[in-house]
Amino acid sequence: MLSPELIQERLRAKLDGCDIDLSIEGSHLNVLVVGDVFEGLRPVKRQQLVYAAISDWIAVNITAKTPAEVA
Repeated sequence: MLSPELIQERLRAKLDGCDIDLSIEGSHLNVLVVGDVFEGLRPVKRQQLVYAAISDWIAVNITAKTPAEVA
């Protein structure tokens, strides 16, 4: 299992410029990533981008939005 710090580091390396919020509840990782990088992408592609950075973690709940979607 990855540490929260390593997860943050990996996400920031792959998704530069995004706001990242994560929490760990037992064996589940909840990730919220907000950034322009998701503009025009379908939800599945957004999740694939996030998951590519943290594929070591099995149980992941990913929420990926553009800034306009959270405003």
